Amino acid sequence: PEGRLTKIRAKLVCEDTLYGFAKRIGLGEQIKLGKGEESTGGRDRKSILADAFEALIAAIYLDGGLESARDFILPFMPPVETLKSGKLIIGDYKTSLQEVIQQNPEEHISYEICDEKGEAHRKIFTANVLLNGQTIGTGSGSSKKEAEQAAAKEALSLMGYETN
Repeated sequence: PEGRLTKIRAKLVCEDTLYGFAKRIGLGEQIKLGKGEESTGGRDRKSILADAFEALIAAIYLDGGLESARDFILPFMPPVETLKSGKLIIGDYKTSLQEVIQQNPEEHISYEICDEKGEAHRKIFTANVLLNGQTIGTGSGSSKKEAEQAAAKEALSLMGYETN
């Protein structure tokens, strides 16, 4: 169905997905940054890595053509069977988990921050996602939002969804 394909395409080219692809190949280590950006963690900044990955694809396309770009991109794509199954979740895991849970109106999810470690400017948060008060996933991140996303991702994985 067209709507499903549009949704898959949008998820494959979103910042979160491109960031994940860039991390997978260690692209951050290859980027030349200014002193300020370097000192503020630019090498791991989602927007920078996502943009750099897009630029890398464009450079491969300009240098080697469509076939070279396709050969580079295909290993990052999920298997066709996964796409067809409807069990592929890419990107915003909290929204995806909410959509899955809302199929059953009496179910309720909530998030709680259960741990906070580190210095004020470098904290690591741990979050639980709860389904009707029971923990179904736990995750950590450098912000509460990242920790909740990681918890939702774990919950989706445990429910049999393929996460990127």
